[in-house]
Parts: sequence; C-alpha cells; structure tokens
Amino acid sequence: MLIAKVIGTTVSTIKDEKLQGRKLLIVRQTDERGNPVGKPYVAVDTVDAGVGDLVLTCAGSSARQTTITKDTPVDAVIMSIIDSLEVEGELVFRKSR
Repeated sequence: MLIAKVIGTTVSTIKDEKLQGRKLLIVRQTDERGNPVGKPYVAVDTVDAGVGDLVLTCAGSSARQTTITKDTPVDAVIMSIIDSLEVEGELVFRKSR
C-alpha cells in the first residue's frame, strides 16, 4: 500500500466497458507526512475520495482485489481515505472535517 494525495480528476468517455461508471482520480504518492514524493498516476476510486484527500492506494495485481475492481483492467486503486497518521508517536496528519 502507498500513501497518496488526490490532486485531480480525469474524464474518459471511451473506455473498457468494465470501467464504465467508475471514478478515475489523479493521485500523487506522498511520504509518511503527506509531502509529495512521486509522479502522479490515475487510480480507480472505490471509496468516494475527493481532491485534497490523503488516501491509501495499491497497484498491480493487488489493485484488482477489491469488490469493485475484481477482473477489471486496472493498475491502481484507491481503497481507503486516511483520517489520521501518527509517525513515531507524533500526529502528523488529521483530516479536517
């Protein structure tokens, strides 16, 4: 699993039929404190995340293990919205409500 921040959305009107109705979000990997460290990539959203959310993602064959993405042509999935992160006893992130 990777920590990532949702930084945008993507629209694709022509796509594989198994992806019809699925929200595709642009995410960027972060470190454990939410600082960007990786390149942006697109992930299928299974938890109704939105721009600005810190999320957990997985990639590769693991991305096809959720109920929504099973047997679909995906390489990355958002499977959790992070409420808080604690690193070495320090609260480094808390989702604002």
